[in-house]
Formats: sequence, structure tokens, C-alpha cells
Amino acid sequence: MATATERAIQWLSTPKDDSENEMVSFDESKIGVKGLVDSGVQNIPKIFVREGAQIEKQSKSSNNNNNNNNNQVPVIDIGVDGASQDPIGRSEIVKKLKDACETWGFFQIVNHGIPLSLLDKATDSTIKFHEQDPEIKKQYYSRDTTRRVIFNSNFFLYNTSKATWKDTFLCQIAPVDPNWEPLPQLFRGVMDEYGKEIERVGLILYELLSEALGLDKNYLRDMGCAEGLYFKGHYAPACPQPELTIGTVTHTDFGFLTICLQNEIGGLEVLYENEYIEVPPTRGALSVNLGDMFCICTNNKFKSVPHRALAKDVGPRINLAGFLRSNYGKGYTSRRYKPIKELLSEDNPPIYGEVTLDEYIKHYTIRGFDGVASLPHFMLQNAKN
Repeated sequence: MATATERAIQWLSTPKDDSENEMVSFDESKIGVKGLVDSGVQNIPKIFVREGAQIEKQSKSSNNNNNNNNNQVPVIDIGVDGASQDPIGRSEIVKKLKDACETWGFFQIVNHGIPLSLLDKATDSTIKFHEQDPEIKKQYYSRDTTRRVIFNSNFFLYNTSKATWKDTFLCQIAPVDPNWEPLPQLFRGVMDEYGKEIERVGLILYELLSEALGLDKNYLRDMGCAEGLYFKGHYAPACPQPELTIGTVTHTDFGFLTICLQNEIGGLEVLYENEYIEVPPTRGALSVNLGDMFCICTNNKFKSVPHRALAKDVGPRINLAGFLRSNYGKGYTSRRYKPIKELLSEDNPPIYGEVTLDEYIKHYTIRGFDGVASLPHFMLQNAKN
């Protein structure tokens, strides 16, 4: 007799016209794309199939761009070994960050002080979580965002037209809640240690970015931009038909700052001057991008840039992203954010109105996750004209 997973695989592999039912069936199977690959699926289910020609065209555009010009994502040595405290060295770092945030909104950092051994442990723990016994992993499968630890495939599954080729675990690290469930044993110690390191690096970046904006070095920290930290550990197994789907659709992040670790498979790309540029998987480097709330607070001085991840025919592709943000939700009074007054002038009036992170996330979630920007919704009417 076929198991529930085998029946789900059989159902998913059968062509259907009702994509909504197919998504429900996939979600209820709780096996994720890892389960599909383990079953031996050679043709990806219909819910993952996007406009093949469009994906192919985008990929070719990205490859041509990277091969034929010198546009490269900025790599910045933030000088944790001491250069950042030297006035001249620090000034140079601040200038590089300012240029990167104004033109790219995306950069890589090196010399951040996190040992390679810990980066490797964080990557390995992500892999081990996703590759453990499916029945153990299923106990974390949920779409209840109030849980501390969540595993699912396609976080925005029911707000998109097509699924993407990845599974994800999400875990809250800060602020600490005494009522939280413990992290899974597989990555408990590692994520606690790695979380502290990401918080440390995030605070260093906030100091440098504050100075890049011409503000006191503690300005962004005092705004509450680093009160909360959570991680998303994306796992994308090798895809049998990568030209028909995508790993993560084009999107911007909703928070303030994202610090990302990707393994050697790569696939992360950033939109720059209307073309996709690869973010190369450089050992020891961390990718950093600004979120929409940062863009609002800087009145578009610093960019929140669209980015995506391609599906690959090799894997697993790992992307462990740490999101720094203010607190929101149950038990917290959401801070209200608007363009920083010190950055405004008669020639640079406010573009956005006041908004809480909670309000922004609600809109971000409802409008879906298919490359539709949320920032315009919060622009003042006179700024839209």
C-alpha cells in the first residue's frame, strides 16, 4: 500500500488544471521540494512551472551581463581588525558604504570578524535540518507566524501565482522571550552563536551607515533598527528542470538590514541598471542589502534593491539570511517610522508617510510575492505625481 507521501507525489505528478488544489495538496504533503527530489521526480509539478521563455531570457541576460562588462557587486572590507577605528581608514569605509547604498543597495563585506569555522557550521546546520528524517522535520511544518520555529516550502505559497524551488526554516533569535520553544537540537548552539555574531556585525554596520548618512553613529541603533533578529534558512536541491522555474522571485526585503550567507552553489542575483548581476559566492564574505523600511527612513537616499535567486541543476543551494528589524507583533507597541528629519530639506521633501513595521508587513504579505513592489503604496500623494 502506498504511503501518504507516495500518494502525494503521485497526485502532484499528474497534470491538473486546478493549480489552487495542486498547491493545497503540495502544502498538505509537508514534504517540500526536497521530498519531490527524493521521490525521483524528473518533471517538476505544474505549480512550479513559470513562463519558460521568460526565465530563460532572464538567465541569459544575467549571464551575458556578467561576462561582458565590469559591473560587480561592491566588496567592502569593514575593518573589524582595527581599520574601522582608525579615523582615516574608517572614513574610507564609510565612503565606500555610502556609494554602495546609493547606487546598489547591495554589497558584500569581508573582514567582519566571524570565523570561517562558524560560517561553515551555520551552513552545515542548515543542510542537516533540511536533510533530516522527513517525519521529524514535519513537526515544524507550519504557516503560523507566531511560532518561533517554522519549516515550510514557499512561505507565500497562497499569495503567488507559481511556487518557487526552495524549502525554508525560519527561527526567531531576538528579542529573547522566556516562553519560546527551544530551537531544534540540530542547530541550537550554532544558531545562538551565529545569531550573536550577526547582531554584532549588524550594529557595526548601523554605526557606519549612520555616519554615511551624516548622522551620529548611534542614530540608527537608537531608532530600534536592531531590536529584532530572525533567520531564514533556504534550501534548494538540484532542480531537474531549472529553466522552467526559479529559486526566489524578484523581491525587496521589508525590514531594515539583511545579512546573508550563501554556499558555493550561488544563484543570488541583484537588479542593477535594469540587468541582473550575480552576487558571487565568495568564501568568507557576507552579502548585505537594505530593506524597504531603510529606504523609507532615508527618503530614498539609500536603495532597497530588487533581488532574486535562480534555480540550479546542482545543489543543494543554501542561503542563510539574517534579518535585522524593529520589534513588532504581540506584546510590542510598534514604532512609527518616516523619513529622518535631518535628511530632509526644501529641495528634498518627504516622499513617504509614517508607517509601522507591522503595517508594512501586512501590506507586503497581502499583495503577494511575485515581484510587485510595496514601497509605492506608502508614498505621499504629492510624491507620486
